[in-house]
Amino acid sequence: MLPFPTLNELLATAKVVSLPMRVKFRGITERETLLFRGPVGWGEFCPFPEYGDAEASRWLAAAVEAAWQGFPPQLRENIPVNATVPAVPAARVPEVLERFGRVGAVKVKVAERGQELADDVARVTAVRDALPEAAIRVDANAGWDVTQAVEALGRLSAVGLEYAEQPVQHIEGLAEVRRQLARQGTPVLIAADESVRKEDDPLKVARAGAADLIVVKVAPLGGVRRALDIVAQAGLPAVVSSALDTSVGIRAGLALAAALPELPFACGLGTVRLFASDITGDPLVPDDGAIRLREAVADEGLLERYAAPAERRDWWLDRLRRVHAILDT
Repeated sequence: MLPFPTLNELLATAKVVSLPMRVKFRGITERETLLFRGPVGWGEFCPFPEYGDAEASRWLAAAVEAAWQGFPPQLRENIPVNATVPAVPAARVPEVLERFGRVGAVKVKVAERGQELADDVARVTAVRDALPEAAIRVDANAGWDVTQAVEALGRLSAVGLEYAEQPVQHIEGLAEVRRQLARQGTPVLIAADESVRKEDDPLKVARAGAADLIVVKVAPLGGVRRALDIVAQAGLPAVVSSALDTSVGIRAGLALAAALPELPFACGLGTVRLFASDITGDPLVPDDGAIRLREAVADEGLLERYAAPAERRDWWLDRLRRVHAILDT
């Protein structure tokens, strides 16, 4: 592995952009990210603003891997992906799905703050009505407690769910939801996301028997190679997903999906469709339910067009300096 780049090497090509979203997602309408270019390609550093520097250091490690080291050998060239439906009103579901074209799987956001279970049921039902044969998975982002999760998944399972992603916050809660669903005969698998990427030990969830599968994201786990190691040690099926990245970050997710020995589920890597624009002229978006593996090269014109305001650029560069200091030691 190449030596870790100096701060000046990162700053020399650093670009901060703010990309408009087509719909509100994760509570935001603009996605800010910092990109830089290394010897083998582009890297993306985009931990959400509320994340602390220690957690953000894993995101920087992943970006450096992409730009300075490159990715492991690939086992496949076409990566199946799901469509993603944010917590929009049910009437907007067809509009959102239309952007993804033909897909075989859809992830639907549920448990949005300020909404009711009835909103979730209507949204998921609208997806099923639009795509009768699709695999539907729901993502609660730990928005329920155990009682709410068991009730909600009992109702949502009526339309047929492939799995439920992070229905509750803690590993113990995931295990309890899994037990109660099995006890009442509700056929919904449990996937762990935050309980993998936000834990000091990402293997806890597997040892606790708290999930049927795990969701892995390259940036929060510190890079493609570390994510591959975590999947191997966990011994559970894995779904590769994104962290609302541009095509540069999606390229790293595709590298992980391409390197996994098995890929039993469609990946959550189609989220560039949620942006009004990307930073490359050849965005990594689904075509007929899959993304073809290829490089993502940032376009200087697009980087300039979507350049973040000066104060936000300074905020990100200061953050880069702090996080680099953590990794450099």
